[in-house]
This record gives sequence, structure tokens and C-alpha cells, in this order.
Amino acid sequence: MTDTDTASRYSWGADEHLVVQIAEEMTLAANFKVMAISTALAEQGLDGILDICPANASLLIRFDPDQLDPAKLESAVRVIEADVAQQEQPSIRTRLLEIPVWYDDPYTHEVGARFRDRHQRPEGSDLEYAMAELGLGSVGEFVDRHSRSPWLVSMVGFVAGLPFMFQMVEQQRQIELPKYLRPRTETPKLTVGHGGCFACIYSVKGAGGYQMFGITPLPIFDPQQKHSIFHESMVLFRPGDIVKFRPVEEAEYRRLEAAAERGEDVYKTAVVDFELNEFLADPDAYNARLLGALDVG
Repeated sequence: MTDTDTASRYSWGADEHLVVQIAEEMTLAANFKVMAISTALAEQGLDGILDICPANASLLIRFDPDQLDPAKLESAVRVIEADVAQQEQPSIRTRLLEIPVWYDDPYTHEVGARFRDRHQRPEGSDLEYAMAELGLGSVGEFVDRHSRSPWLVSMVGFVAGLPFMFQMVEQQRQIELPKYLRPRTETPKLTVGHGGCFACIYSVKGAGGYQMFGITPLPIFDPQQKHSIFHESMVLFRPGDIVKFRPVEEAEYRRLEAAAERGEDVYKTAVVDFELNEFLADPDAYNARLLGALDVG
């Protein structure tokens, strides 16, 4: 597997948590290693493990010390990490999900207009700010850059069901934008936002500081688990999922929103094997092949 810049750091949180910091900086290789360790540890089924929480460049393991000796847990994780590091062709089986987005929608536009005093650029919209920051010629050019390449779900949390997504392109081409100078007290539900190098989707209405680009009609958090896609979990996204944003206009947004409310099968997904080394060798070519699975699925 592709090496990370620093050795992993193991530390303890009180009596019930082991934290494994894989790297100081978020990279696809570091996150891939986090997911590989988390998956292998879950497959071992050690008695006493209560939860495994992979994050951008670390994982947290909650366990019952009365059932599982801390030293035994640490030893098991270190063995798994060593095995993962020896993999010559690291890959994970995961899901590819298409997420329709109504960019430059009136809902995020109206909220953004009310909070311009908290923004770096009081005039215009968040989309226009992103366009200017990246030196692009139009909002349409930005939308194309945002939606053309896939995004890896590196972690889920902070707010229930909220995915953090890392753009699957070379680092110098990743979209990086600062958050608002001061957070808003309102963000529309299902807003597609961006802060730093991470995209996100706000699962519920609430406060937020990410730049707002659009809104999706598809729920990503369903506590009642009414739709079939939520039968296994009330949260749509899982770490390791790969997301492709698809621009839609208002008419299709309204149609999909109504269909989702009726419980129709509006989620477009495909099961794929993500091969890390093949991606790193030629990201654009690999992404093109990967996204073709949505047309086949």
C-alpha cells in the first residue's frame, strides 16, 4: 500500500477508547488505510468491541475493557495495520452513488444573501465567490469542475448522517475554499456545501459555515427508515462510499423530491471495487472507468 508520511500514533481515551492516528494530513492513501484497518477489525469480530469509527486520517475504537483487554486490542490492531501496509494491490469493495444537485437554487441563494455580513465577499453568492477564488470564468465552469469528478466519503458525523467528501483528483486540482468568516445560524436541509478541501451535504436544517452551492432532492438521513434504502441504517452514507454529483434543473429536482417522498426507487447506486494504485497512476482515466458503473448498474 502507498505509504503515509508519518508513523501511526496510538493513544487512549479514558478506559473505553483507542485512537489510531494514521497521518497528520488527510490524503486518499491515509483514508484508504483507515478504512482497510476498520473493515478488517470488524471482520475479526472480537468480543468487547462496541463501535469502530473511521475518520479522515484516524479511527476510534470503543470497547468494553471488562470483555476485551486493552493490550489485546492494541496488539490486534497493530497486526492488522502491518498486514494492510503489505498489500501490493490495495482495494475496497464499496458503493458508487449518484447525487442530483440543483446548483444555484433559490433556497441556498436566499439564505446566503441574508448572511453576507459573515462572508468574505459581501457581494454576490457563494457560487460566485468560489468561481472567483478559483479563477474560473463562469458559475457554469465551477459547476462542471465540482460535478465532473467523483468524491470519496472519508467520514460521516458531526451532525447525524452528514458526509465529509474528498475530491478524487490530484491535490493541485482539488477545490479548496475557506468557510464563512462567522457561521450562519441557518442552512437549508440537504444543502451541498464546501469548506477547506471537503464537500458535505447538510442532513438537517441548522447552523453552518460551509460555502453553499446547491441542494439535493434526495434525503440522506431518515430516522423513521421509511425508504427501502434506509432499512439497514437511518444514515445513507458510509465511509468509503464514492459520490458523483449530477447537475439537475428545477423541474427534475421537483420530480425527484416528490418521488423520494412517495418512497420510489430514486437512488442510483452501483457496487464497485476501488483500486487505490490504479487510481493514483492515472486519476482521470480511472475515474472515467469507475463512473461508467453507474450507466451499467
